[in-house]
Amino acid sequence: MDKNESISVFKVTLEGNKKLWRRIAIQGNQTLDDLHEAIFSAFDRDEEHLYSFYFPKPGRSGRAALRDAAEYACPYNCKDQDIAALPGESPRNAEKAKIGALKLRTGQKFKYLFDFGDSWWHEITVETADAPAEEGKYPRILERHGESPQQYPDSEE
Repeated sequence: MDKNESISVFKVTLEGNKKLWRRIAIQGNQTLDDLHEAIFSAFDRDEEHLYSFYFPKPGRSGRAALRDAAEYACPYNCKDQDIAALPGESPRNAEKAKIGALKLRTGQKFKYLFDFGDSWWHEITVETADAPAEEGKYPRILERHGESPQQYPDSEE
């Protein structure tokens, strides 16, 4: 099966609350930016912010995993060298990273950070990397568990 025509299914969990998750299907010819848009919608977010996906090297965990991870960032982050992930390095552009070209494996985990100020961290698990496509529009939210938290919780003063 052509990876660009196949479907990947991801379980996106909000870190710190394993009972709050979404299952999202996306086509191989779509991008990480498309996945970001699906996550944004699935978690009922209102206001756009910078984001990045982090793909740690196998066997790495904790801070080392993020430090050494391949980063794919929103297009705005890729244009501005002042906010690159590491001095002198620019993250890869999520808008150009096709899902089918990422060589994802079932069971693989990676991170997604939305809003660098409020730091909404998510863990993404690849549940299926090459399922056949069904009719209809993608990305597609397949399942929701738990109520979405407010993007800007009321602060207690």
